[in-house]
Amino acid sequence: MSGYESPVDFYTRPGQMTSAGSHAPALAALKGVETVAAAVQGALLHEAWAPRYNQPLTPARRAQSHTRPAREILDTIMGIDPAPLDIPRPPEKRSIGVCRHFTVLACAALKAQGIPARARCGFGMYFEAGEGIDHWIAEYWDGERWVSADFQIDDLQRAALQLDFDPLDQPPGKFQSAGETWQRCRAGAADPGKFGIFDEFGFWFIAMNLVRDFAALNNMEMLPWDDWGAMPHPEEEISPDGLARFDRLAALTVDVDQRFGELQALYQDDAGLRVPAQVFNGVRQQMENVGGA
Repeated sequence: MSGYESPVDFYTRPGQMTSAGSHAPALAALKGVETVAAAVQGALLHEAWAPRYNQPLTPARRAQSHTRPAREILDTIMGIDPAPLDIPRPPEKRSIGVCRHFTVLACAALKAQGIPARARCGFGMYFEAGEGIDHWIAEYWDGERWVSADFQIDDLQRAALQLDFDPLDQPPGKFQSAGETWQRCRAGAADPGKFGIFDEFGFWFIAMNLVRDFAALNNMEMLPWDDWGAMPHPEEEISPDGLARFDRLAALTVDVDQRFGELQALYQDDAGLRVPAQVFNGVRQQMENVGGA
């Protein structure tokens, strides 16, 4: 248990993946959400969108997407170009990542300014018509509510996706947390075969994201392809006990603020859900140390 008074207090404090180390002053200087978004978008390039920026990726650049802690992401960014973060880098000088890296770096920057922020793992409903695509966004506390903000979507992506809403203040339903998706599919209100990425869809995929979202809500924001513990295997049929376990997890992550103490207690008590010292990198097909300060 954290001993913190409230979720707002807990999510103000950097976690293992959102601690910026020596880069914290540079992040603290980025005043405001829009400034953070411009800085993150000017420092990172999503590997799947790289062709739209005319960027062929070498294996060395693509490997940057396996970096976990924010301080190491920032080490890479500053190693490429040591300019202040409020100066956007051209695409060829940006570090490579995916939605999770944009989210983690944004959360680190907001926390460095004392703004409560948390990463959410789930599904973006604005990438493919009729499908929920594996995605991460941030939620930040504006003093009255948690605002859903996608720090990846810059002007180019917004135009390409023809979005009719502000990515930094999304209306409900544009992003569905893994818990929301699990509950809708379990209730028969949505088709689990419509949630995933590439050729991987279904309850097993939603359950994996549910465990990742649960970890992120405990300030452990892992890679989208990190596997551990209770996560089902691809195409695995989940047992009745497993379904009950994920039902509970979904309820906690959907009602995180109301059931915050229970969420934290379960993370501490259930070794199958808690992030271990080593996880399986599903892309590299190897065990790796989690890392982070």
